[in-house]
Amino acid sequence: MKYKVLLYRNKMITEEQQPQGFLHWLKESVTVKLIFIGVLILFLIIPSALVDNLITERAARQQETIKAVTDQYSGSQLVQGPVLVIPYKAQVTEKDDKGKDVPAEVIQNLYILPNELYYKAKLNSEVRHRGIYEVSVYNSTVNVSGNFTRADLNSLSLKAEQLLPEKATLIFSISDLKGLKTNPQVKISGQSVTAEPAVSNNLFENSLQVAVNLKGLIDNPIPFQFNLDLKGSQELSFLHLGKTTDVEVAGDWNSPSFDGRYLPDTSKIDNKGFSAQWRMLYYNRPFPQQWTEDNKLLANEKKAANATFGVKLLMPVDQYQKTTRTSKYGILIIMLTFISLFLTELISKQKIHVFNYILIGAAMIIYYTLLLSFSEQVGYNLAYLIASVATIGLIATFLGSLLKNRKAAIIFTFILTLFYSFIYVIIQLEDLSLLIGSIALFIIIAALMYSSRKINWDRH
Repeated sequence: MKYKVLLYRNKMITEEQQPQGFLHWLKESVTVKLIFIGVLILFLIIPSALVDNLITERAARQQETIKAVTDQYSGSQLVQGPVLVIPYKAQVTEKDDKGKDVPAEVIQNLYILPNELYYKAKLNSEVRHRGIYEVSVYNSTVNVSGNFTRADLNSLSLKAEQLLPEKATLIFSISDLKGLKTNPQVKISGQSVTAEPAVSNNLFENSLQVAVNLKGLIDNPIPFQFNLDLKGSQELSFLHLGKTTDVEVAGDWNSPSFDGRYLPDTSKIDNKGFSAQWRMLYYNRPFPQQWTEDNKLLANEKKAANATFGVKLLMPVDQYQKTTRTSKYGILIIMLTFISLFLTELISKQKIHVFNYILIGAAMIIYYTLLLSFSEQVGYNLAYLIASVATIGLIATFLGSLLKNRKAAIIFTFILTLFYSFIYVIIQLEDLSLLIGSIALFIIIAALMYSSRKINWDRH
């Protein structure tokens, strides 16, 4: 009887201890802690994505502000032309009222591109402010000169007597007519004519034209020259239309980007500004030297893009682009931080509650909003320093008071500083970011392997 009572009591004690043992295992198990950290990292992807959306939204607002400023001031300018247009009489066949084919005379156009085309531009730039945003704008004088030579009429099956040179027009264009500050005066073959909008011509968008009498002149070179007094924003480009096109551009902007189908043959950039020269031959030009009838040939977007080149006035720092690139490393930093924190916990044999992991993760997410908001005010580099020092200081202070272990807090502070310095170096070294990042990650993994080698994982 006593034996049965003892067995019953032992069974009750065992049943009472089982729940306590399970809860103790949950609390002490390294495996459970690692699973929790992994799940927490996955959950932190959600606020990280929200931060990315915030950066995208602010960048979009910047573009809207830039567009609003350029719409009011003047947009990017593309100088196109000039093109010489000579009407000619052509014989065609039309049907009369009875449906019979009858000959008829119509007026069509011969289009001739310059033999030699020279652009010479001087830019005076400034920065316009709208709230916290900046937009680069400029005033420019563009001198356009060159000449046309006699058209090869035989290749077009035309005869000289068909031409109407007394009704010739010279057509050119800029992309935003709002940027014209004076009416262009075109000098061509000894004639000086004021340009007017070309309402009925689709050769270019926003075309300007001058009517010119070339009777008796078309067999000789036809020189032309005019100045464009322009204002624009962010970019000045040119269309390669000459058999030989020479371009000189100089300005006081010290961070230009040469854009388009052709890079300059020579360029110079220093603190005082830049200068660049291009020389292009017609071999790479996607347009014929002369053609008839088709007034939309130069409006072909693909061909025009392949013949366009120029200079962009880049802002020195695009904080949104750099902040976006930084945020892409957010989950990596959180993961490495949590692993380092976990190893610190095991090595120091001091427990860190799961709620404290959540708080540290939240601090690292808030870091990116700090970086974004400060970069809009003081620029990316200083913002990165402020946000990093604030976040590292907050986590280090919190961890020091939590563990009551000054040495562990200092080591962890060093690890965090190393991580954020690593990300900053990657962002700055765009071309070498993959190489440097791969080497640094290899070193970090090696350090984590070395740190974890003395931990007896079987005891947990």
